[in-house]
Amino acid sequence: MAGAVVLRAVRTLRPRTLAATSGRFPSPVESVLQPAAPCVLNLPWRTSPVRTLQLSSALCAGHNKWSKVKHIKGPKDAARSRMFMKFGMMIRIAVREGGPNPDMNVNLAHILEQCRAKNMPKASIETAIKSAEKAKPASLHTIEARGPGGCLLLIEVLTDNNSRCQQEIKILLKRNGGVLSDGARHNFNKRGVVVVPGHNVSTERALELAIEAGAEDVQETEDEEEQPLLQFICDMADLRKVRASLEELGMQIVSAGLEFVPRTLLSLDQDQLDAASTLIETLNDDPNVVRVWDNIQADS
Repeated sequence: MAGAVVLRAVRTLRPRTLAATSGRFPSPVESVLQPAAPCVLNLPWRTSPVRTLQLSSALCAGHNKWSKVKHIKGPKDAARSRMFMKFGMMIRIAVREGGPNPDMNVNLAHILEQCRAKNMPKASIETAIKSAEKAKPASLHTIEARGPGGCLLLIEVLTDNNSRCQQEIKILLKRNGGVLSDGARHNFNKRGVVVVPGHNVSTERALELAIEAGAEDVQETEDEEEQPLLQFICDMADLRKVRASLEELGMQIVSAGLEFVPRTLLSLDQDQLDAASTLIETLNDDPNVVRVWDNIQADS
C-alpha cells in the first residue's frame, strides 16, 4: 500500500517542482527519464435527430493532461516497446477482420498509417502482418467496467481464453477501485474520427472544413506535445470520405480511425482522477488489453 502511494506521488511530480525543491534544474539524464504522455481521442457525441455541427472549444488543461494517460504513448524509453506491442495487437485484429491487404482493408490501412506516424520500423510492421495471419485464433472482446468516481470504462482485449482474461481484468479492477459493470457500453457510440493539425485554423475555418468534408462535429484538443489538433467526427461509414475530403482541402492527416466516443462526460475531483489514472495505466500494462476507453473529463 505504501509503495503504491509513493508511486502515485512520484507520477505527479513535475520537472518544475523538482527544480524548485532541489535548487537546480534537472540534468539531461533526468530530463530523458521524464515519463512520456499519451494522447487520446475523447469526444462527447451529440445524438440529436437533426444534423447539427458544433466546434467544441479546447478542453481544459486538466483534461488534456488527463487524456494523455489512456492511449498509446509516444516513442520514449520503455513506452516505445509497449506502444509497438499494442500496435501489433491492433494489426492482428484488423487482419483477422478484413485480411492483410491494406488496399482492401480500410481499418488496417488506418492503423498502418498510425504505426508509420509513430516511427514503427517497416520490418516490425511487416512481421506483425505476417504473424497475424499465422497466429492461433483469438477473439476481440469488450469488457464493461466502472472506475473511481463512477467513471465508465470500455476495455478492449484480444485473447484466446475469454473466461481467464475476464477473471484477470476483474482482479485488476478490484485492486484499483474498479468493478465490472454491465451496461457501460450504452454510454458510448463508435464513430469515425479524423485528426488534423490545428495550427493557424480559426474557429470559423474549422466549421467550414467540417461542413465541406461532410463531418458531423469537430472538436479542438492537443497532442502529447501540447500542439493543437482538430478532431472531425463522422459516421463510421463516412470515415474514408471525410478523410479524403480533408486531404483535398489541403489538410494534413495525423490519424484516422474508429473510436468509442462517450455520449456524456463525467467530471472527477483530483483524488478520483489520480485513482482513475492508476487504474487505466494498470489495465494498459496487461498484455491482453488493446485499448481502454473512458468518459472522464477533468474539472478546470
